[in-house]
Amino acid sequence: MALPRLDPPIPPRYVAPVIRARWTACPMDDLFSGMSHAHSVESVMTMDGSVFDVLRAQSALRGLGDDELRILAEAAEAKSCPAGSYLFRENQPRRAFGVLVRGRVQIVKGHQGRPQVLHVLGAGESYGEGSFLDDYPHSTSGLITEDAELVEVPRERIAQLAESEPRLYGKLVMAAAQVISSRLRFANALLSGRGSGYLSGELRTEHDLLGERQVSVDLYYGVQTLRATENFPITGIPIGQYPYLVNALAAIKQAAALANAELGLLAEDVADAIVRACGEIRDGKLHEQFVVDVVQGGAGTSTNMNANEVVANRALELLGRRKGDYEAVHPNNHVNLSQSTNDVYPTALKIAANWAIDDLVSALGELREAFFTKGREFAQVLKMGRTQLQDAVPMTLGQEFNAFAVTIGEDMDRLREAAALIRETNMGATAIGTGINTDPRYAALVCDKLRQVTGLELVTAPDLIEATADTGAFVQLSGILKRVAVKLSKICNDLRLLSSGPRAGLGEINLPPMQPGSSIMPGKVNPVIPEVVNMVCYQVVGNDLTITMAAEAGQLQLNVFEPVIGFNLFQSLDMLTRGALVLRDRCVLGITANVDRMRWMVENSIGLVTALVPYIGYERSTELATEALATGRGVYELIREKEWLSPEALAEILSPEGMTHPRAMPHPVEV
Repeated sequence: MALPRLDPPIPPRYVAPVIRARWTACPMDDLFSGMSHAHSVESVMTMDGSVFDVLRAQSALRGLGDDELRILAEAAEAKSCPAGSYLFRENQPRRAFGVLVRGRVQIVKGHQGRPQVLHVLGAGESYGEGSFLDDYPHSTSGLITEDAELVEVPRERIAQLAESEPRLYGKLVMAAAQVISSRLRFANALLSGRGSGYLSGELRTEHDLLGERQVSVDLYYGVQTLRATENFPITGIPIGQYPYLVNALAAIKQAAALANAELGLLAEDVADAIVRACGEIRDGKLHEQFVVDVVQGGAGTSTNMNANEVVANRALELLGRRKGDYEAVHPNNHVNLSQSTNDVYPTALKIAANWAIDDLVSALGELREAFFTKGREFAQVLKMGRTQLQDAVPMTLGQEFNAFAVTIGEDMDRLREAAALIRETNMGATAIGTGINTDPRYAALVCDKLRQVTGLELVTAPDLIEATADTGAFVQLSGILKRVAVKLSKICNDLRLLSSGPRAGLGEINLPPMQPGSSIMPGKVNPVIPEVVNMVCYQVVGNDLTITMAAEAGQLQLNVFEPVIGFNLFQSLDMLTRGALVLRDRCVLGITANVDRMRWMVENSIGLVTALVPYIGYERSTELATEALATGRGVYELIREKEWLSPEALAEILSPEGMTHPRAMPHPVEV
């Protein structure tokens, strides 16, 4: 069965020729800045579309009369924008109210390179309602993921309407306030992880083997999820707060439906509805309905059933039925067909972990490049290297920062290797690995479908009984995360030491000041960014111990402790990713060097004598170091006084290039 298109077709009302729209392309500057510009590039295509009908279809504008809608339509512009461009950007002024006619737009927010998808706009949905109020900056970004056609009312035209049509403008302000209020309630529900922020009083009755329970008709989860929320108030963190895990569960349900339909085990209309529901979830919708605590008893059964119930009830809606009408689409009989928690849950952990590893590798890559950039900037800055906190031999600050970059790059390679190990799944194993209640062709087919759905090179384990009981891949991954944490923490320790002072410490580099450092000591600024990354790393090391103990505690054909393994893995991956981005953006990029102080330390360091050993011998070098320590004078000063070397030879030997790289040595040494 082919994957259906997830966005709904354009209703006929969008093409009634009431007001003819002229379609233009998004200006190129718009694609990057999200700011308004005059339309200078026209599309070669015109469209007999009705701006009036596009606006009439908006529920937020239902209070407008036809004459008012025509006035608004005359102020509107029709545009086309390619995938990869932005309708608007976070922190940039609102520039227009718009309606998406074709295409898809992700509403995203969060860290650079790792935004959280809050919603996906489909055809007929609106955006920028706040533009009716003011030009206050957007709190999110609108990323176009499929070529889009849209109708927009620019902010400047809205301002004109406020002057010329005050009654109409008042209605627009009221409509905007209602939409914004509704979205705030939804956002609150999403952030709190407690499902719908407001529920109607209507209930539906569901039952399981323990009896009947009543569930609000507004909720997409059912009785088994309800019981789990009551049984496991452990961390207060619902699985919906881990979008990769939710998306992985939806991908598995989607792949299973496709496989079961191809095998003739699932009716085409039911499979289609399940696939569409899963596609919506993977687009970021209904995540607030995944409310089970991330740490739970039952080996992940509550997580699996939360997914089964949400998918089933959304599929029912897509079929035109009421939630809870499980005769048509049942959470177990249809959504969970050919599956068990014992193959779904570990597979979901592995898929989600692969996506999270990609994020971490990307974040570490950005941090690595930041250190390389500083390495190039500091390539000629001479300083003393240190071993055991004692002066050793000279080096450049650039070499020190390049070493930070290289060690991060090594961990990126190890993470990629670990990701390959967790692309082996046990889908088709069902309860313990025997494949009970599956078609003989199912395991291979569902793996193929899952590869198509996720884009990951997944493979089926050669022995499903072993794969169902074994959690070694998670232990391996956790060990790599611990390695990353240990090395990242060591780098942060070095940055704190190098910047210590500013007067009574090493003071070789300056970290960018982020905030006042003391409530009692004026002028104090602390290295808060390396400190917080240190704490992230300590947490990851502790998480590794939890994962190790949980993996060891598995018994016979199943490890029931996979939920706490998953919780700690995702916490480690997420914290390391965020920590790396924060360290790069708020620390490394702003580091500066105290060049003169480092040069003075080199010239007055006892460690300078090491560079002289091949030229004056170990005994003379020791004599020189002893005298320097006893008198407090510098090595450079003393050797010039003793005239053991010519000024030209001394300058060559003690040059940055001479002391920081291999070079031909004089043999034998003349003493």
